[in-house]
Amino acid sequence: MYIDWIWGLIGGLCIGCAGAIYLLGNGRIMGASGILGGLVDGSARSSWVERGAFLAGLILIPALVQSMGVPAVDTNLTSNIALVIAAGLLVGLGTRIGNGCTSGHGVCGISRLSPRGIVSTFVYIGAGAVMVVVLRTLIEGL
Repeated sequence: MYIDWIWGLIGGLCIGCAGAIYLLGNGRIMGASGILGGLVDGSARSSWVERGAFLAGLILIPALVQSMGVPAVDTNLTSNIALVIAAGLLVGLGTRIGNGCTSGHGVCGISRLSPRGIVSTFVYIGAGAVMVVVLRTLIEGL
């Protein structure tokens, strides 16, 4: 019997282990938005190889796992591409305003008992839940 939730558990364990390895190896927090942002704005010129390798891994590892014949997990992603793009832009804006993303605040911040990470995680999870309720009420079938 195929159990979808196990992939979430495995993914969470992988992200947690990657965060610990990144912190132990570099002494820096593994925040994907900060890693990408440093490449985009040019502030990470000295560590571009490390950051590029990290981002390449984020893209290539799932592709590798899928090529190994692992069955696809239903993500319930909408087929409305405009909605996906708008959501991505809003997430990017939120990570910029919040000075971090789920991997930085949620995984690494909470594990270090960082008050800023804990508060940020509660805020963005709460905001996401409110938006889902509001949008599903306004736009049926979201």
